[in-house]
Amino acid sequence: MVATKEQNFSFRILILITNPKLAKKAAKLFAEGAIPMHYNLNAMGTASSEMMDILGLGSIDKHLLVSILPKPFADEMLRKLRKALKIGTPDSGIAFTMPISGANNYIVRMLKQSGGETAKSTERKEETAMAELKHVMIASIVNQGYSEEVMNAARAAGAAGGSILHSRHVGNEKAMAFWGLSVQEEKEIILILANVENKLAIMQAISDACGIRSDAKGIVVSLPIDTVIGLNDDEI
Repeated sequence: MVATKEQNFSFRILILITNPKLAKKAAKLFAEGAIPMHYNLNAMGTASSEMMDILGLGSIDKHLLVSILPKPFADEMLRKLRKALKIGTPDSGIAFTMPISGANNYIVRMLKQSGGETAKSTERKEETAMAELKHVMIASIVNQGYSEEVMNAARAAGAAGGSILHSRHVGNEKAMAFWGLSVQEEKEIILILANVENKLAIMQAISDACGIRSDAKGIVVSLPIDTVIGLNDDEI
């Protein structure tokens, strides 16, 4: 069974993109905070050397730490990461949170138990106004070997850089064939943080260059980000 916003919960996906050394330090913080679940993924940066320096992402070897937390705990973890990892300084990385609108009931119960009354009181008060959000994550899923084309199109539309995850396609082959879509198992996921003002232009550029009817067979979506540290002067 799946829980939704109507059942009054307020959780965030917290994502940290950093170098391997700081990823170990961050994982220790997660463990010390008794975070019930988090995932550590290998990734690769795409930005130019100059832009990597501006964003504080000095090398292309990256780790993504992903967790789901009650909002007050996510905010507190961002503060701890900022202090411990010195987010915002060169080669430190960036961290951000995204609201979620549904989750498995077992996960909801587990996270609520870890969050206690603080999370419950925050749930009653919070209303995130989408129009006020400043940043989004643009995620593009393409056949292997097309990430560079995605980033070339995105940069031309105003994107600074992104991170690449390698994955494998899992899906209904018959349904894909019905729609005339060929399936390549090896996929690349390109994650791009962008200002809301640039979102549509970047998504359109990626779709034009690497859309579902191209050889890249690309799909592009965007997700709201409510809090980000390390990208600019945003504070929590």
